[in-house]
Amino acid sequence: MHRFRRFRPSPSTAIALLALFFALGGSAFAVTAAVAPQARCADGAVRAVAVVTGEPNKGMANLPDAFTPNPAAFAKKFNCSGGAVQVRRLNVGIYEVRFVGNAAGAAVVSAAASKSFGAVQALGGGTFRVGVYPSTADQAAVDAPFVLVAF
Repeated sequence: MHRFRRFRPSPSTAIALLALFFALGGSAFAVTAAVAPQARCADGAVRAVAVVTGEPNKGMANLPDAFTPNPAAFAKKFNCSGGAVQVRRLNVGIYEVRFVGNAAGAAVVSAAASKSFGAVQALGGGTFRVGVYPSTADQAAVDAPFVLVAF
């Protein structure tokens, strides 16, 4: 007859199992706890995002001088108001992005090209002027993709 040996965990195993129980229980509680979602277009929230790349076969230099909501001009776009995201090219490296129906008043921009930086100016009404410049101070603006995030 086989004798079954009773399992007796060591104190360290018991503590480890207890810690595992509490860790899994805390994660389950965090997953099921109701967290109030942030209101759309709330102060301090990201209100709009535009990743402007230009049309794949044409590039940034061929963006029109009138506002266009053409999806091909954007890699990604978001407007918390549900309105259109529009872009136009004013000059070499100078663009305007408009988030229709969005009252965002502040934004940050990042140039997607290496050794470049972006500058942004709020024009009001959810419209922002973006300039993309090379990192060397002696050169003028350049046509390059950029990311604009409005708050």
